[in-house]
Amino acid sequence: MADLNILVTGAAGYIGGSVIAALLSENTQFPTKNLFAAVRTEEQVQSLQSLGVKALQLDLLNEQKVAEAVLQNEIDIVVHTAGSIDARLAAHLILALGKRREATGKDTYHIHSSVTTGYSKEGGWPYGTIKDGDPVYKMEKELNDGFPIRTTNTAVTELAKEQGVTNFIVGVPFVYGTGSGKWKKLSQNIPATVKASITLKAVYKFDQDSKFVAVHISDLAEFYVLMIKKILQGEKLPSGEEGYYFAVAHEVGWWDIAQSLAGALSARGLVTEPQARIWPSDDMAAEALDLPRQFVRLMHTARVTIDYNKRYPLGWEPKWDDQQKLLASMGEEVAATLQHDKGRTTLFDVLKTTN
Repeated sequence: MADLNILVTGAAGYIGGSVIAALLSENTQFPTKNLFAAVRTEEQVQSLQSLGVKALQLDLLNEQKVAEAVLQNEIDIVVHTAGSIDARLAAHLILALGKRREATGKDTYHIHSSVTTGYSKEGGWPYGTIKDGDPVYKMEKELNDGFPIRTTNTAVTELAKEQGVTNFIVGVPFVYGTGSGKWKKLSQNIPATVKASITLKAVYKFDQDSKFVAVHISDLAEFYVLMIKKILQGEKLPSGEEGYYFAVAHEVGWWDIAQSLAGALSARGLVTEPQARIWPSDDMAAEALDLPRQFVRLMHTARVTIDYNKRYPLGWEPKWDDQQKLLASMGEEVAATLQHDKGRTTLFDVLKTTN
């Protein structure tokens, strides 16, 4: 197995922190000397360094600082979990990896975290279900409609090709469960709904139900670890225009989630009834969930379907592989929100600034 240095961005976040924890759990294959974590604050640096990881306080918008970090620390693989909307963040990492490849003659790798919302009808995707082997890059490129997630995907793919960097796009679906990272433990939609429900004394759902794809955070972290293992083993994975992967374990319905949350919150006496109501208006939902009105319905009703013909990519074996496990865990989701809530998530902040 190759001895390559790995940088995880967003390492104090929900996904990035869980990826770091998953890598550390297999320290015989991923020694701490090879693990680097990009974070935003000195407090986060100190927290992650206590794990033995080299943490870097790094502004990904600063192209020069990113290049210095990649070159000085001899980074070969970047797992970018710090943002799927702003293409500049990934671009600076890819440019730095391109310089690293040029200086050493060694292959460099960029794993870009996207989101599956970009493949919903509500998000402007006209092609329906994505099937295993579909030319997703070509479909995004031909659509060329300016949707931020898809625009970033194509820009990242093209820049990586130009720089000679091996690039993979990981489509991240709805994520749930308690994270294993040192810093951020919570996902986005379910904790936001829990907090709004406690405030309003009732669980609300939209008047339109939606089935969408989902994954437990522990399974998602293992997906990234599996991809890194295959890179280190020298396996030639489809990359670039053919390098789109979807870490989808199962589908779930939002109405089912809302109803299960209503039961869990009612059992704790945190809402007045064990039934979910319909939001009276999108305005009320946006205010309660602390989201821009233009995104609030999309984030709760967008239908995304990914068909892998009953096979998971890369030989991945998610343990949370059906919606019943998720629905049965709503009590745990409530408890985790009450224990770990630290305010609005980074994604919500980004959405606020794009409104």
